[in-house]
Amino acid sequence: MLPTTQATVSTPAVESGRHVRPLMTHWRFRYTGHPGDAHTLAGAAFDDRGWQRVTLPHTWNHFGEYTTHRTAGIDMRQGVGWYRLHLPGAQLPPGARHYLQFDAVGNVADVWVNGRHVGHHAGAFSRFRIDVTGLLHHHADNVIAVRADNSKPAPGSRTEHVIPLSGDFFIHGGLYRGVSLIGVGEQHVDLMDFGGPGVYLTTPDVDDAQATLRVRSRLRNDANRARQVDVRAVVRDAQGRIVASASESARLPAQATTVRTTTLTLPHPHRWDGRRDPYLYRVTLTLSEHGRILDRVSQPLGVRTMRIDPDRGFFLNGRHLALHGVSRHQDRMGKGWAVSRADEDQDMALIEDIGANTIRMAHYQQSPHWFQLADRAGMVVWAEAPLVNAVSLNDSPADPALIANARQQLTELIRQNMNHPSVAVWGIGNETDLLMATGQLGAKADPVPVLRDLQKLAHRLDPTRPTTLADCCEEVAPKKVLPDVTGISDAIGYNRYFGWYYGQVSDLGPYLDTMHARHPRQPIAVSELGAGGAVSQHTDNPLGGPIDTEGRPHPEAFETWWHEKTWPQIARRPFVWAAWVWNMFDFSSPIRHSGDSTDINDKGLVTFDRKIRKDAFYYYQAQWSSQPVVHITQHRYVHRDYAFADVHVFANAPAVDLRLNGRDLGTVPCRNKVCVRRNVQLSPGANMLRASARFGNRTVTDRVRWIAPDARDGVGINVGDLAGFVDGQGFRYGSDDAFIGGTPHRFSDKQQKRSHGDAPVAMRAGYREGRFGYAIPLPNGLWRVTLTFVDPGTGKHAPRSFDVRADGHTLLSAFEPARAAGGTLRSVTRSFVVRSSHGRLHLQFVPRTGPAVLSGIRIRPVHSPRRT
Repeated sequence: MLPTTQATVSTPAVESGRHVRPLMTHWRFRYTGHPGDAHTLAGAAFDDRGWQRVTLPHTWNHFGEYTTHRTAGIDMRQGVGWYRLHLPGAQLPPGARHYLQFDAVGNVADVWVNGRHVGHHAGAFSRFRIDVTGLLHHHADNVIAVRADNSKPAPGSRTEHVIPLSGDFFIHGGLYRGVSLIGVGEQHVDLMDFGGPGVYLTTPDVDDAQATLRVRSRLRNDANRARQVDVRAVVRDAQGRIVASASESARLPAQATTVRTTTLTLPHPHRWDGRRDPYLYRVTLTLSEHGRILDRVSQPLGVRTMRIDPDRGFFLNGRHLALHGVSRHQDRMGKGWAVSRADEDQDMALIEDIGANTIRMAHYQQSPHWFQLADRAGMVVWAEAPLVNAVSLNDSPADPALIANARQQLTELIRQNMNHPSVAVWGIGNETDLLMATGQLGAKADPVPVLRDLQKLAHRLDPTRPTTLADCCEEVAPKKVLPDVTGISDAIGYNRYFGWYYGQVSDLGPYLDTMHARHPRQPIAVSELGAGGAVSQHTDNPLGGPIDTEGRPHPEAFETWWHEKTWPQIARRPFVWAAWVWNMFDFSSPIRHSGDSTDINDKGLVTFDRKIRKDAFYYYQAQWSSQPVVHITQHRYVHRDYAFADVHVFANAPAVDLRLNGRDLGTVPCRNKVCVRRNVQLSPGANMLRASARFGNRTVTDRVRWIAPDARDGVGINVGDLAGFVDGQGFRYGSDDAFIGGTPHRFSDKQQKRSHGDAPVAMRAGYREGRFGYAIPLPNGLWRVTLTFVDPGTGKHAPRSFDVRADGHTLLSAFEPARAAGGTLRSVTRSFVVRSSHGRLHLQFVPRTGPAVLSGIRIRPVHSPRRT
C-alpha cells in the first residue's frame, strides 16, 4: 500500500458498551466535478497524497458577498467531490460490530470501505449509518472513501429525484457535519433505524401529580443464538438524581430486532415550559447481561403538553403562549454549511437576545446540536422536511422515486428528533406549488398527492405531534393553476409578503381575517414575513419610492418600516398561532443580486457574517424581549443627505428623552414601542443625538453621530426614488422626502431605453404622480428652484397638464411636460426664484388634465455660495 498520512483519532467518547470515535481530521479531498472512476478513486491502493488536506466539517462551496458583483474568491461549483481517510486498525473502537455514522453529506453520498462499496444515501440534511462490520482490518490500514454529489437537479442527474428540487437557497456539497465510527457488541440498541437513537420517549398523560412516560426501545441481537438480557430505564432530573426507574428481563431472538415498551411514572413532574423554564430530564436505557453492560443510550426528556386552537392559538402546558420568532438557514459567510458548534451557539444566543420564543428550522433538517440548543433555550420548534417549491422538474406528477425519497427524509427527520421536547410540529413541505403559481409548471405537477402521503406517514411515525406546511400562494396567485393545500396538514403557515412582492403592507391583516373565515377549523400561522435590508443603503423616507424587490437599492430603513407596519397586524390577531420573521440571518442564494449584495438574500435581521444587527432586529427586541431596549435607528446613515431628519427610537419604555448636541429635545412618548420625533433640525457638520429611558433605577442610553450638510447650501431631491445620488456637477440629491401626497413610480427598463436627452435626475429611477406637494425645510430667503419633468407616457389623459405653485403663487399654469419636452419620456426643466418663509419652502402640483408629474428638485441659494 502507498505511504500516506494516517488519521489521528481523538480519545473516544464512551458510554459503557458503546464506543464512539470521531473521524474529523486528516481527510483528503479532491473536487472532480464528475463521478470519476470509482474503482480507482475509492480503491485502497490509490495515491491520494496530492489531494487537499481538510478537517471536518468541510464543504467546497462558499459564496455570498456584500458587493455588487461576484469576486474570484467564491465557490459555487455543483458536482462531485471525493474524500478519503486512512484509519489504522489499531485505532478502531472496540466492539464486535462497527457502524460508520455521517451526520450529513451534501447531497448524495456513496461510501466505500477498503475498496468495497458499502452504502448510498440521498438527502443532504439527515444522519445516516452504515454497518461496516467485518470490512475493517484490525491489523492494517483502512481506507474510507466518500463520493459527495451536489449536482443541480436535472433530468438524468443523480439528484433528479432527491428533494429539494428547487429553492431560494443552495445545496452545499461535502462532509459538512461530523463523521464517526461506532463500536458496539452483538447485543445493542438498534443503530439502523433511519439514523434514530433507537430509544423513543412519549408522555401520553401529564398532570401536576404525575406523568406517564413510555420508553419504546429497539433492541438488536446480531448473534446466531437467542440471548436473555436485562433492560433498565432510568430517569434523572436536571441535578442527576434518579426520579424513576424500571427493570425487566428480555429475550432477544437471534439475528433480529425486538421492540419493547417500558412504562414509568414520574411523580410531580417538572415541566419543560419554553423560554420561561426549559427544564430537561435525562432518560438512560441500559442493556446488560449478568451485570456486564452491553450498551447504553441516553436521551433528553422534556415533560410538556402542547396544543393549537384555530381561534385562540398555541398552548404550552395549558397556558396560552403567543409564539413569535424567526426562521433560520444554517449557512454562514465564508463557511457555507460547514459551521462549527461555536457558530451555532452564537446563532442561538442572538435569537435568544432578540426575545424570540420559537424557531422555524427552514427548509430542512438542521444539525443535532441545533436541536439540543433549542431544547436548552426553551424554543418552540417547527422542524421541516425539505420538500420545497415543486414535486417534479417538468409538468408531470411526482416520480415514485421522488416520493420514496421524500418519505425517507421525513422519516429520518422524525426518527432522529422526536425525543426533543422543543419540537412542536413537523413541517411536511414549503411552497410546494410555487413553480405552478409562477407558470413554470402546469397542473399535472400537483403536489397534493405527495403531501397527503406525507401527512399520513408523519402521523404514523409520531401520533403525538401535529403536522404543518407552509403555503405561498392561496389568494395571491391565479387560482386556476393552484391546488388547494389548506387542510391537508393539521395546521398551516402562510408565507406572505404584502408590501414587498405584491399588494400593500396593510393588506396582511385583512388577508388573515379572510383566511380564518374561509378555513375556520384550520389553525393559521404566518410562517414567513420579511423584507430586504442593506445596511449600507439608506433612505430618508421609506415611502419615497417603490421598492425594487429583485434589484437595488434595498434601504435598511425600508426593511425597518415594513416590519413596523406588518408586525402589529399579526399581534392583534389571537387566532394566529405563531409568526416567524424571514429570516434571522442573511443567507446565500445564487438567484439574488439585490440591495448591496450578490448571491445573498438580504431579508435577515442580522448580516450574513453575524457582525451587524440591523435596525429591524432592535424593533423586534423592543417588542419581544423583557430586557431594557433603547435603540436609535439609522446608526449607519452617518453622512446625511438633508439637514433635517425624523428621529425613530425603539424602546420598551413608556417614553424616551432626546438630546441633540447637548440641547434638550424633550420627552417623546413611545407607541407600540416606537418613539418618533419628526423634522429635527440638524446643525452643519457633526451632530450627537442621544436617547435615554428609565427602567426602574437604571437608565439605558443610545447615541448616534450624524454628519449633516449646511441647509444654507440648498438641497436636491431625487423625486420618486428611495435612494440619493450625486450628479455630474457634484451636486447631491437625496432620496424623495418632504412630500405630501402623490404616488411614486419607477421608470421601467423599457421606458428608460426609449428615453431621450440628458435627464440625470429623472431617468435615474422614477417620478411622483398625482396631486401632491412638498414642504421642504430651508432657511428663510431667496432660492433658485429647478424642477425636472418627464411625462412617462402612461395613463388615459393626453396631454396631461397641471399647475405648479409656490406658497400659493402660480409658477406654471396648465403646464404640459410632454409638449414642452417635445414628447413623452423626454426631460425638460423649469427654473424659478422663490422665497421661503417660516423655515419652509412649499411647492404644490395641482392637476388640471390627468395627474401632475415631477422627477427632480434642485434648490440653490440665489446669492453666491457661502465662503468656508
